[in-house]
Amino acid sequence: MKQYEIKINLQEYQSVEDFTDEEQTVIKSALETKDKAYAKYSHFKVGAAVLLENGEIITGNNQENAAFPSGLCAERVALFYANAQFPDVPISLLVVAAGQNDVLTYEPATPCGACRQVMLETELRFDKPIKIIMVGQNKIFVLNSVKELLPLSFNPDLLSE
Repeated sequence: MKQYEIKINLQEYQSVEDFTDEEQTVIKSALETKDKAYAKYSHFKVGAAVLLENGEIITGNNQENAAFPSGLCAERVALFYANAQFPDVPISLLVVAAGQNDVLTYEPATPCGACRQVMLETELRFDKPIKIIMVGQNKIFVLNSVKELLPLSFNPDLLSE
């Protein structure tokens, strides 16, 4: 038997002011779009903003539906729109913010498994890491690659020689 230990590199910040002006703009976009989410059933609103390498900022928020699971998470809304409108432009940053009743979650909300896989596919597609910022009231988490968020991930490129 072999045993392995998997470690990730997670940075924690206390304030939005700790980020560059450009990153602060993307964080603000995620926070603003969170409040526009359609979360009629869970009342849990999530906003995502992606920064493309060309400087464009694309936002998305969760869209719920009474016919579960027909809704879609904020991260996938933003990523799919970005990839549809700018198919050849890599994403350099993705920000996620969540809350209820206009109050941000105390701890940063992390993407679900489906979103993590879509994020990874986008990172692999362009062969460039995507920085991820997850914003909470108490702290802000930063990862420098989706691979940090999804260790031992499924990679379809491994299926062929």
